[in-house]
Amino acid sequence: MFLPHMGLSELEDECFSKVLPKVVTVFDSLMEEISKQVGGLSSQNTDLCALMRNILQAMMQIIDALSACVRHVGKFEETPDLDAIRSLPTCILKVLRETFQHCKDSEVVYCGRLSLVADLLQGLFKEAYSLQKGLLDVLDRVSLDSSASDEEVSDIVLVIHSLLDVCSVISSLDIALHANTWKFIIKQSLKYQSLVEEHLRHGDISNSLCDNLLASFHHCVELAEQIKQAGLQEGAQSPEHKLFQKTTKMCRFFANTLVHYIKEFKSFLTKYCTRFHQLYLQIISKFPPSLCAPTLPPSLSEELNIAALVPMDALLFQLLPLRPFAEVVLQQDQRYSPECELSQCRLLTSVLCQLPFQPEEVLELWYRGSQFSEETPRLPLYQAVLTSFRRCYNERRVPVLLPGVMMKGQAQGRVSLHHHVCIQLCASVAALPPAYFPVLERCLLDAVLQCDTQTALLASDVWCFTARYGTAELCLHHVLLIAQLVKKCAGKCYQSSHLGLLLTRMVFLMTPDHQMQLLEHFPPSEVENLPVWRHVLLRALSHDARHRVESDIITLTQNALTEWQNGGYKLGQVDKMNVMLLSLLVVVRGQSSPEEQCVLSTLRIVTQLWLRLCPDQVQSQPVLQCTLKLLLSTSAIIVKQIELQVICQALVCVDAVLSQKCPDELLLAALEFLASLGKIFVPPDSQSQILPRLSSLFGVLLSDRAWPIHQQALEAFSHFAEVTNHEEVISQSLCAEETKAKVVNYLSKTTNAQEDMESRLQRLKSERLAILEHNEKLESDKEGDANKLAAEAPNDSEPCPKRARQESSMEEEYSRYLQTAESALKALQALQQSKANATAPPPQGLASRLQELQTLITNIQTAQHIS
Repeated sequence: MFLPHMGLSELEDECFSKVLPKVVTVFDSLMEEISKQVGGLSSQNTDLCALMRNILQAMMQIIDALSACVRHVGKFEETPDLDAIRSLPTCILKVLRETFQHCKDSEVVYCGRLSLVADLLQGLFKEAYSLQKGLLDVLDRVSLDSSASDEEVSDIVLVIHSLLDVCSVISSLDIALHANTWKFIIKQSLKYQSLVEEHLRHGDISNSLCDNLLASFHHCVELAEQIKQAGLQEGAQSPEHKLFQKTTKMCRFFANTLVHYIKEFKSFLTKYCTRFHQLYLQIISKFPPSLCAPTLPPSLSEELNIAALVPMDALLFQLLPLRPFAEVVLQQDQRYSPECELSQCRLLTSVLCQLPFQPEEVLELWYRGSQFSEETPRLPLYQAVLTSFRRCYNERRVPVLLPGVMMKGQAQGRVSLHHHVCIQLCASVAALPPAYFPVLERCLLDAVLQCDTQTALLASDVWCFTARYGTAELCLHHVLLIAQLVKKCAGKCYQSSHLGLLLTRMVFLMTPDHQMQLLEHFPPSEVENLPVWRHVLLRALSHDARHRVESDIITLTQNALTEWQNGGYKLGQVDKMNVMLLSLLVVVRGQSSPEEQCVLSTLRIVTQLWLRLCPDQVQSQPVLQCTLKLLLSTSAIIVKQIELQVICQALVCVDAVLSQKCPDELLLAALEFLASLGKIFVPPDSQSQILPRLSSLFGVLLSDRAWPIHQQALEAFSHFAEVTNHEEVISQSLCAEETKAKVVNYLSKTTNAQEDMESRLQRLKSERLAILEHNEKLESDKEGDANKLAAEAPNDSEPCPKRARQESSMEEEYSRYLQTAESALKALQALQQSKANATAPPPQGLASRLQELQTLITNIQTAQHIS
């Protein structure tokens, strides 16, 4: 009644400062009275019911009186100073918070008796809603300049923090009120940024924005799942759809608000980068292709994508320059839950995409990693990407699909995680400043030398792109480095395999002149360089380089064979012979025509070795099993040029090792050889020596219980069956009904029952744990240093010659050589018997050679009698 008679300058001192603190006290007392009396409230207790309603009406009157104060201040044409109304916002915001909290807790407070006062509570909320709107309008007119006093700055900071407290209460009460309150908080924070930035509770504001964003986002996901389960049509204006749309608007609002707040107060938010990182991962993990993402209708998914996923790129752009954020994202030995591993990988690839647009200091921060011991350790970005990719085991196996590159005239396709990450890495390399290439090379080398093969393959893909994208000299530099490491890593270890595959690919990218330089650095005429050349495909070389490699390797192999022969075919020298055979296999695989001279030379070497191989010795000597494996692989390539007695000897040896447990790699080589036999025609007079044994071997291998061998056996048998003229071998190999059924299913492409996705994921999770344990064991053996691998590689071969002779008795040596001679003579006898009915005469010189052998035997017997 008397307020209209007071001027603006008199309000605070004469009225607000004296009355409003008492208003707060009275309002609090009313709230306490409700808490005391509400327990006895019931419809039968009319007196108490009337009392409670009177209290609520009194609260409404207080709010109405405060609204009158706000309206009165708002009527003045002049802009009010904050000093002139200082007590008003403080009082009103306390009353509003208590009012909204009471409305929020009403179901708990009144505990089933809410209907008795529901109408008053609804009116109370409306009055409070109107009061807050009026207060915000008045505060919006207030303006402070740079000369504002500390008290005024403190007042506006108090208003912002009080509204933040109000937001924590109203978040679940009213969407519009919640959004408008947040808009005002951000608007006031930016309006007085220079005055308040050092006083604001940035942690509370940013954490509250993150919490509200996550809450609205999860609510959106839940609503979308409910709409899908209810079977509601997309686009229908149902209440559920309308609520979903309102919630996505709030989600988009909070996401954009957070991005804007970080942009303006970046320097004050460095302590909260861990929270922002977690927020990013939590949101990304709920979108496809994450394995924990829900399957939503396309239209709802697109709305959610616009509301939450798109702002994440803007969020990342704001966070990139912050060192603490880089330290969190690139943290060493950081482990995430399996649900967030893919999200971390996608975060890192997004960083790759955005870095080219950042200044030099940001590039330095991300690309190099930590440089000094006093820094918080962080990985170089490329190493972090490759490490994160390695940890996405389940996603690589399912596999998940991500957006590919959009090509002209084509729709954007979906690609595997490997493909997606490879594209992003290569695009980053294309824009990478030259100063960071050494860091890139170190990261790629580390990835190639670790034990996960697919990660090593990804690093190899990027390395090949780097070599192809750069200069020819850079390619040469890389090839020489890799070749040197291959030479040092020669041995049975995963690093050797990974480096060899990379070298195989890189040689294709070299110029002819640089290939000749590779020959000069690693001459194939030297035995110690053979580990390099066994990884080089000869078709990748120029004509001159290829001819020299072929000639040098064949010459080395022939010399080694001659030396072995002259030394009396000692077992201790077989290991050296195997090294040559492995390189010879590379030469043979590179031939396009079977009449080429190197093939003929190889044929003579292979024939000599087959005739020296004793099946009984192969059974007991692992080093000879390695020889057998190499001979089988080589013979499979030149099978059409090999004589039938040699093929017969090969089958006898394979039959001998199959009778006992032998390495899987030997079985795979045997299957390769058996499949190649479909290309040859066996004359009738030799069929009894070869075809039954061939059927028997196929039957044994097709019934193998190890699934890799069984699968390879099916493939080898199908290749044989497609081209062979000896169809009886096919039927004779399938005597067992179970084997026959499996072959028929394979040929007809019948698939087994498909496991459902949930079962598949459970299986992959268990496999993941086993593989992680296995990889950790491998890498704990300190095999990562390529300079030490050659010494650390396990040696399964025979002992050196000197030691072998010391451990072998004279009787054992005699027995070994006699077995070899006996085996060769029996093979010669079998060949002679098979040719007995043939019209072609025996080869010239056979009688004289036999007579020489008889003379040699007589001389041995004579020497034995003399001794």
